[in-house]
Amino acid sequence: MDLLDYAFMQRALIAAALVGITAPAIGTYLVQRRQAVMGDGLGHIAMTGVALGFLLNTSPVWMATLVAVVGAVGMELIRSRGRTSGDVALAMLFYGGLAGGVMIINLAPGGSTTNLLSSMFGSITTVSDEDVLAMAVLAVFVIAVTIGLRRHLFAVCQDEEFARVTGLPVRFLNLLIAVTAAITVTVAMRIVGLLLVSAMMVIPVAAAQRLTRSFAATLGLAVAISLTVSLTGTAATYYIDVPSGATIVLLAIGVFMVMTALSTPLARRRADAARTAEAVCTRDDVKV
Repeated sequence: MDLLDYAFMQRALIAAALVGITAPAIGTYLVQRRQAVMGDGLGHIAMTGVALGFLLNTSPVWMATLVAVVGAVGMELIRSRGRTSGDVALAMLFYGGLAGGVMIINLAPGGSTTNLLSSMFGSITTVSDEDVLAMAVLAVFVIAVTIGLRRHLFAVCQDEEFARVTGLPVRFLNLLIAVTAAITVTVAMRIVGLLLVSAMMVIPVAAAQRLTRSFAATLGLAVAISLTVSLTGTAATYYIDVPSGATIVLLAIGVFMVMTALSTPLARRRADAARTAEAVCTRDDVKV
């Protein structure tokens, strides 16, 4: 595989693997709590962080992480206190983050909106050694939270009131989910892009749900799907010179369509089996 002979492709594939694991890991919880579009809002506000990175001559990844985390915490606090709806808070992040990024990047020396394009849509050639290191550190945090606290997070996503009654720190866990989602957005920035990262949080999870029933099975299959399309899409950009983010997302949509086609006969067989079991139980009750 000649693509591995190039350092930029090695970095890109490592970054793609990190994206493939982290995006559905937190996305499973977001889908469970019906916040599938949260990644979009965080992606937009992270653009302000990228622009600040250019303006202050610091790492765009770390600056985007900081700004996205602040935005995620603010959005969650607004939602939890009921001062405005979650949809309004998300809209504010969408437009304020995008406008802030465009405004700040034009204030940077020699800056223009073209400097944001690689972060908005992803570009494998922009992944540096420093970016890989930052992404790896952030990915470890995401995996530790989503796997280590999976039972607590699942309980909060299913029923906040029940989780609160059982003594779980619901507000802290909600904030942790928001912060983890923000970090995941910046992990995926270089490969998928800030405008497309939400797709990798949602589509692999939706595809996995077509064939699985349990939360654990959905999480595992979603990660497998995401990892496969991320690596495949990144490799494809080397051979056919296409945008990495768009390729990965389109592959994920293709997998979703295949899973949907496979799930239809499977659902019918499950329904037939359930009806058969119910008929057998009814017959046995009548005999008794």
